[in-house]
Amino acid sequence: MTPPSASVLDIRRPATGEPLESLPVDDAARVAAMARDLRLAQTAWRDMGPRVRAGWLRAWRGWILDHTDELTDLLVAETGKVRPDALVETTASCEFISYYADHAEKFLAPERVGSSGLLSLPKRLSRTYRPYPLVGLIVPWNFPITLFLMDAAPALAAGCAVLAKSSEMTPLTCARVIEGWQEIGAPAVLQHVSGAGDAGQAVVEAVDFVQFTGSTATGRRVATRCAELLKPVSLELGGKDAAIVLEDADLDRAAHGLVWGGIFNSGQVCISVERVYAVDAVYDELVEKVAAALRALRQGAGARDDVGAMVTKEQVDTVERHVQEARQRGARVLVGGERGTKGNFFAPTLLVDVDHTMSCMTEETFGPTLPIMRVADEAEAITLANDSEYGLSATVWTRDLGRGRRVADQLEVGAVNINDVFSNLFAVGLPHSGWKSSGMGARLGGAQGLRKYCRVQAITEPRMPVTTKELTWYPYSARRTAIAGRVLRLAAGRGLRQRLGL
Repeated sequence: MTPPSASVLDIRRPATGEPLESLPVDDAARVAAMARDLRLAQTAWRDMGPRVRAGWLRAWRGWILDHTDELTDLLVAETGKVRPDALVETTASCEFISYYADHAEKFLAPERVGSSGLLSLPKRLSRTYRPYPLVGLIVPWNFPITLFLMDAAPALAAGCAVLAKSSEMTPLTCARVIEGWQEIGAPAVLQHVSGAGDAGQAVVEAVDFVQFTGSTATGRRVATRCAELLKPVSLELGGKDAAIVLEDADLDRAAHGLVWGGIFNSGQVCISVERVYAVDAVYDELVEKVAAALRALRQGAGARDDVGAMVTKEQVDTVERHVQEARQRGARVLVGGERGTKGNFFAPTLLVDVDHTMSCMTEETFGPTLPIMRVADEAEAITLANDSEYGLSATVWTRDLGRGRRVADQLEVGAVNINDVFSNLFAVGLPHSGWKSSGMGARLGGAQGLRKYCRVQAITEPRMPVTTKELTWYPYSARRTAIAGRVLRLAAGRGLRQRLGL
């Protein structure tokens, strides 16, 4: 991938390096103008209510499904994915639209809140949800549709306008999905920004709420700027997800799950399996099964291939460095270990004899590698899994589900999948959050996934007719102060003697 010029993004096919398309870059002035237009349109969008907005979201979902072949072709071209991987994006991602269209009215309804004590008893209490006028989405290059819809669907359902900047490496598919919103004649509350870091910075400056997905280093800069602006931000950042394989695991399922969880989308998934801890009793057998599964994979750009190209040459460089450093420190490569001769390919790779002195076990790889480390027992596996600056998710493999839950309770991550991989990603009712350096805030999570794009407003109103003045209002007097003191003591005290001041 050649660096984009100041005014044009030159997109190339990761599988071949051939030019694909060029897009003009949106500068800060253009981004600011988009933001102004979106704010003007948002008021009517907010006021039409969640039921009408849900209708537009469902029409958009229909457009996406009707254009599945077109979008899948475009994804394959600009990301290097194999077609089955791309189809997951173009179809399964519609789940986010369906869920929030179906639930928005319920999630946004005003909520009655019970009285917390005598002081609030005379009041009727409620909370309401008011959308942020303009939400900014900064979308990474690995899933241009999924990670866009995961945030755009709840934000639009909440009544926000959305300004989305996709990655400068893969802007075409996200832009086309947004064109779909325009083609169905939906209100003008969704626009696409093309560009690199400067365009992303302009989005951060222009919006009221920022959802950023990307590297931990860039996320820290975004969070710092949002703090300076007193602007809310949610971050999904790097990961180094661990898998723990215990001695009572179904090793056939574990091996197939680890291979898919580590190699799907060429390992370019936020919750990819990036390191495996297998207890000594099953280590050798697991390694044998994983090696066999990896050797059976076909890599390329053909219709029958299992593993595609990586999006950027720079990421291939990172994978190659991790493998070379592991070899230099004593690791062995049992499968793969080499980059392709053309395009952004790196062979699915199995590394053994690894430890935590190696970058492949401690740094985010984001590529098609599976390093498997031998551990003595469950306790050592948990300790090593937690020995990371990251905490996005993890997997545990055991036939004893109670044991799996006990292990999950000890892992310092936002999600744990027992005997499975990726299953939390499309469980829209569950929060998708990163602990430690993997992020701040959460995506999805049922009602909270939509309400995060809203400001919460508290409302009190009288339950009964009111007097001209409250007991505690001016002017003060000794008698009124004494009565007020008894009332306040009655409200705050725990026992009868305390309540009455005896």
